Amino acid sequence: MNQHRLTMKKVFGLFIVSAFMIIVSLPAMATERPVPVSDSTSNIIDRTAALYLIDEGKKFFNQGKMRDALRKFREAYVRDKYSARAAYWIGRAHYNMNNYGYALKYAKIAESLSQADDGEVFMLLGESYHRQAILDSARMNYDLAEIQLGNAKKRAYDVNQKINEIAFAQSVKNDEPFTEKILVSSKVNSGYDDYGATFSNDGKIVYFISRRPDTKGGNINPDDQRYFEDVYFASWDEDAEDWVEASNDIERLNSDGFDAVSYVSPDGKTIYLTVNTSILDTKSTTQSSDICVSERTKEDRWNTPKPINSKSVNTSFYDGNPTLTADGNTMYFVSGREGEKSLSDIYVVYKDGKNWSEAEKLPMSVNSTGNETTPYITPDGKYLFFSSDSREGLGGYDVYVTENLGDSWSEPKNLGPTFNSVNNDLFFKYYPKMNTALISTYRLQGNKASMDIFQLNLEGWKIP
Repeated sequence: MNQHRLTMKKVFGLFIVSAFMIIVSLPAMATERPVPVSDSTSNIIDRTAALYLIDEGKKFFNQGKMRDALRKFREAYVRDKYSARAAYWIGRAHYNMNNYGYALKYAKIAESLSQADDGEVFMLLGESYHRQAILDSARMNYDLAEIQLGNAKKRAYDVNQKINEIAFAQSVKNDEPFTEKILVSSKVNSGYDDYGATFSNDGKIVYFISRRPDTKGGNINPDDQRYFEDVYFASWDEDAEDWVEASNDIERLNSDGFDAVSYVSPDGKTIYLTVNTSILDTKSTTQSSDICVSERTKEDRWNTPKPINSKSVNTSFYDGNPTLTADGNTMYFVSGREGEKSLSDIYVVYKDGKNWSEAEKLPMSVNSTGNETTPYITPDGKYLFFSSDSREGLGGYDVYVTENLGDSWSEPKNLGPTFNSVNNDLFFKYYPKMNTALISTYRLQGNKASMDIFQLNLEGWKIP
């Protein structure tokens, strides 16, 4: 989900498909293929043009410009309705835009147009079924992809990881949920991505991140071609028993760049953010994504966020998602500074007066060679929650918890299907005094999905 150019892999059964199933399925696929048209000159021209348009689309795709890529792939498909590759790439672009229903639609078209040996098509089918929790179909297509793909592509697609995710999802699908995920009011959630909610004032104010058209500056990220992130807030209306309509008119917290709230102090007077203005043509910009702090002024307004003045905290790589203990003296955060080794990892720093110590990377018993992100430390510093895409999980990012044992950390534990889904589950925050938690996850609506904020009633819940 790379807010702030954070390179994240999009990774989103115990049953083995028998040779009989594979043999039976291949003729069925073949019979669904349309009868090809004759090789007239015009058809050759159209097919050649389609191949050129697919190559153009793939250039945009590799730059992360999914909308431009999708337009080219659609043009290719118009020129050649019998192009399995055009249909595949339309589906792949939709998948990367979280349009899982459309991804499945075009993956099926690509399957009907291709020979029954296209591992990439099977992979897209598996992923599209997976994100919609159609587990048996996902597993069957992952198995077919594993048979057809070469070793390099198996590693690139993390086929084994995804097969393991299906196995884990099937093993816990009948577990009784502890509580229900409740979608937060439409006064907070919108049709755009909304995530990273944080309570203040005992739950009377909620701050969160959104990528809406009214973002300050109105800028669109040239990479993923969506609006920049802004910080929004909403207040609780006791009489209406609902949130007041959310707004990003929040004093100086928002810049013309990316602005994401991460942590609010217990007294509500200090806020930590992740800010990225490096893309802007201004004199003063962040290095990339930097951790910034804002304080309430005497006039009870937020002042302009300032980057933490520590080369150990803010580097030229992604640094963000800070979370602090109640005393404000211990901060955990995410950094991509060792991305070639292990993508994004969780680090810790300790406050000494006004300065922060040298950042320490948490051990590899907590971090992995994949992505760890959106950490949350309990106020007493005892439990660390975080999301990861490289551990035993249901799919994509799952939420885990590890206990601080003093000189080590316990083995991280998956919070299970009450908290996690087959899609990305991020920004978990637990409020023990209020017996509640906030989490952000993708919500399927028709053929599309968007990230929304959910709340959980955790009265009686014990941290596993």
